[in-house]
Amino acid sequence: MLPAKIIVFAKGSWRIMMAIEVKLHWKQEDQIAELLKYEEPRVIRRASILSCLHNGMTSGLISKILHVDPKTVRNVANVFLEDGLDAALYDDERSGRPIDYDDHERSRIVAMVCTDPPKGYYRWTLDLIVEETNKRALTENVISREQIRIILQEHDLKPWQEKMWCIPEFNDEFIERMEDVLDVYQRPYDATNPVVCIDEKPVPLLGDTREPIPMEEGSVKKVDYEYERNGSVNVFVGVEPKVGRYFNEVTERRCNEDFAQFLCTLSLAYADAEKIILVMDNLSTHTKKALTDSLGESLGTRLWERFEVHYTPKHASWLNQAEIAIGMYSRQCLGNGRVGDIKYLKAQTSAWNKRTNKKAPLIQWRFTKTKARKSFQYEPKSTG
Repeated sequence: MLPAKIIVFAKGSWRIMMAIEVKLHWKQEDQIAELLKYEEPRVIRRASILSCLHNGMTSGLISKILHVDPKTVRNVANVFLEDGLDAALYDDERSGRPIDYDDHERSRIVAMVCTDPPKGYYRWTLDLIVEETNKRALTENVISREQIRIILQEHDLKPWQEKMWCIPEFNDEFIERMEDVLDVYQRPYDATNPVVCIDEKPVPLLGDTREPIPMEEGSVKKVDYEYERNGSVNVFVGVEPKVGRYFNEVTERRCNEDFAQFLCTLSLAYADAEKIILVMDNLSTHTKKALTDSLGESLGTRLWERFEVHYTPKHASWLNQAEIAIGMYSRQCLGNGRVGDIKYLKAQTSAWNKRTNKKAPLIQWRFTKTKARKSFQYEPKSTG
């Protein structure tokens, strides 16, 4: 059905304006209503535009009511129709845009969210995180709700849905491992001893129960709410942060053999390196034994000796820069879509690796031992 025609008189002549037809789902209406209470002005303005369009207003009328350019109304509507509500409300990170907060500030916020909320609160909320971040001066500038949302999304944290893991005990072992990893990150770049961070991400396989509806030109993609579970697979994620080199590999499982094969991939990728400096967590498969059990004592030992291994503290995955790479991969490659089978996921992941390595986005890590001691308020151990 074509949008309604509205005839207006402008500058001595009659012209026809087409109302942009935007229809919101009731859940989207509720989401917008909630946003209007708390969000920053830019997001509120865009949410208001969508609400007005949903109620049949023209872009000209909306521009007068909300004091925005008609082009802005059309742009918001077009992004909503093409990419959905979140894309219309929030901007993607832009290349060349000044960084509002560095990795040091992000790490302090993540560390705070991974502890118990203030007394009187059961769980962290966006508003509470904003309030405490600004109250504790974790960032140089006042941080917004939207910026907090992006940081949590990058680290796949949803503290309002469940109680997040937290540092069980800030003891000598935790400090020793944390400072060891931070020392590794502070090393000057050395191509013969590259620093590589690795981690794993489980990906559920969700298939459509019915044939997808073919998209017509100019129409919104339609996704059936019903789906079938086809199990899950694993994605090994590796990154050399200082040069922007990414290694993502899809496997059916996450067992010793798969870990050994992934380390073989890394070893071949850095065939000329003297030693590969490896940062990873304490998963049971991340051991020399996993390699010797899979490849035999001789070959497994030779492969393990290609690496200089540094473990992050328990319950401190935020210290692993591979977590940032996982956030990039999740947003850019997986998004909110469904992955029905491993063959499709492998093809998508391979294409993402090629495009991302061509761009080579670096990870700027600025959280140092000095900043850690200030953030966690502890003194270095005496060497005397």
